[in-house]
Amino acid sequence: MRVIKVEDLSKLYYLGQSQPYSLREMITGFFARPETPSQTRELWAIRDLTFEVAEGEALGIIGHNGAGKSTLLKILSRITKPSSGTAEIRGRVGSLLEVGTGFHSELSGRENIYLNGAILGMKRVEIHKKFDEIVAFSEMEKFLDTPVKHYSTGMYMRLAFAVAAHLEPEVLIVDEVLAVGDVGFQKKCLRKMREVGQSGRTVIFVSHDMQSITRLCSRVIWLKDGHLKGDGEARQIVSEYLHEQSKTGAEKAWVNLDESPGNEIVRLRNVRVCDENGKTISSVDIRRPAKIQMMYDVLQAGKVLVPNLHFYNEQGVCVFISHDWNGGWRQRPRSVGSYISTVRIPGNFLAEGTIFVTAGAATYEPHTTHFLERDAVIFNVVDSSDGDSARGDFAGQMDGIVRPVLDWETESRDLQ
Repeated sequence: MRVIKVEDLSKLYYLGQSQPYSLREMITGFFARPETPSQTRELWAIRDLTFEVAEGEALGIIGHNGAGKSTLLKILSRITKPSSGTAEIRGRVGSLLEVGTGFHSELSGRENIYLNGAILGMKRVEIHKKFDEIVAFSEMEKFLDTPVKHYSTGMYMRLAFAVAAHLEPEVLIVDEVLAVGDVGFQKKCLRKMREVGQSGRTVIFVSHDMQSITRLCSRVIWLKDGHLKGDGEARQIVSEYLHEQSKTGAEKAWVNLDESPGNEIVRLRNVRVCDENGKTISSVDIRRPAKIQMMYDVLQAGKVLVPNLHFYNEQGVCVFISHDWNGGWRQRPRSVGSYISTVRIPGNFLAEGTIFVTAGAATYEPHTTHFLERDAVIFNVVDSSDGDSARGDFAGQMDGIVRPVLDWETESRDLQ
């Protein structure tokens, strides 16, 4: 059954023009100098969006900052009115768009739980049945009778998510706000959203974390400049999005040291993908080894520097992280000068697809990250159809983060 139907949805904002949202703003705006047409310009936050969402579907929404994601969620949550078009939603909507959305700062955590339930249209007895479960999930029992204006951002988010997820809305809408929580609670929230989806309710999730998107969502919508750029299976749309976002190739170099990643300790000069002979390559045969080489300048002596590389696949999943633990510099402070660090990736290890490499350098005692250049280089791993890779004679899609060739042994045992 269809739960959400969006048809020709658009939202227009006028930049430079104040829009009154409260009585106070209306009164003060009456005495303010009116803006002239030259002071305003139009911005279509979203334009002509059309899509449907089925009951029980987990839908991810991705796109760069300013693509229109939050505007769309605010319209679906009935916070903002569209300029044109329609957005029909069946059932109650629980939203977590910003920290503290739907909370009253002067009320306690306990009082805000009941307030949120009332906003969702629930009776007090219904809220009371879920109360203990909400408190246990949020781990906020100690601060339950404290006014939420005294909560930290993380505390706010814990209670807000617990309320939104447990008061049984038919549609749960969650924005990037989960990023403010600690890692343990983020995982807890993702598990809860997965449970909500499995229970037959609909989840709409916006995030820049592609790993969370592909784990939680079966379908993804990609917004670009307010328009619908893509709509389809999660892994496919995320892969297309990451391809477009990466504005780099198999080599990236910085000529001006002042503009290169790093600090007064060390600066990154160059990162590249190369073959066994040192030639820069953008495509790697799955059976052949490849090397990632990074050149950097040490500007201040005395630090035990550890170069490291982070490898991600098209879905944003971290395949592995490698750092220089045995290159002869494990406990040796570096002197001032230029260095080249190279890591070798064996053949028949990575799965086919696009690999995004993040380059970093750190000291571990105390732990300090000197630079971390995300998606410094990318390269493609191409599997062979010759039958001598892990694929063998299979021609279909093979899932998995890595694709090693492992030793198998099969014995024939004749049963008499």
